[in-house]
Amino acid sequence: MPALKLPRMGFGTWQLAPPDCISAVLKAIEVGYRLIDTAQMYKNEEAVGAAVSKCGVPREELIVATKVGVFNYRPERVLKSTEASLKRLGLKYVDILYVHWPARLFGYKASTTLKAFSQLVDDGKVRHVGVSNFTPPLLDEAIAACKRYGKAIVANQVEHHPLLQQREMRDYLANHDMYLVAYSPLVRGDLGDVTCIGEIARKHGVSEAQVALAWEMGHGAIPIPKATGEAHIEDNFAAQNLELDGEDVKRIEEIGEVRRLLNPPIIKPKW
Repeated sequence: MPALKLPRMGFGTWQLAPPDCISAVLKAIEVGYRLIDTAQMYKNEEAVGAAVSKCGVPREELIVATKVGVFNYRPERVLKSTEASLKRLGLKYVDILYVHWPARLFGYKASTTLKAFSQLVDDGKVRHVGVSNFTPPLLDEAIAACKRYGKAIVANQVEHHPLLQQREMRDYLANHDMYLVAYSPLVRGDLGDVTCIGEIARKHGVSEAQVALAWEMGHGAIPIPKATGEAHIEDNFAAQNLELDGEDVKRIEEIGEVRRLLNPPIIKPKW
């Protein structure tokens, strides 16, 4: 198992503007979320930090993750931008620092970028190295680079939901003792387009969101749903109490449609 023990679910903050982000993260922590995910490119690290400082939960009980943006992959930029992230977050360290996208055109190079990440771990400013949007070949390269510096990669954060089931990635990460952290786990609100999800939700008397999240957690993925309203934050968290039966899982696994929601040009890898 990875050196870091993550909770079954985290809280995502992508596209949360600062005022909404503060209140949403505060509510999420109050409900029981202990993994909070942000990024330099989200422009809300300061808001996440404000919520963490106000929440009343001891720092050591929270897992705070952020990501180095695509313009900051050269070693000196990794170090400088992470210092800026820590200042915005108001923290001495982050628990996970991710490479946001494997964008070679913007300076990502496993040997040099991850050497800087390793230095940040040695300096106590980062606890664990993570990557995001990496394919198996890119992971092979990154794992080899980190091993040279005596570090492991704890997680790969990728888009994952019933319409992008990531079977190959799930197997790869399980075989390499890495977490799959799932962003966009609720298909950005389009779960209603999937007939069987609604039918399973009605069968159990729960929301469609809970069905998707329970399915993801059922095979070890760690979803990080974003929400702003108190009801949705609580409803998503309650998915941890839902147990899908074998028939439910089979129906979801047999969904034929494949839909990737986030596929930006230039920075995306060859999926």
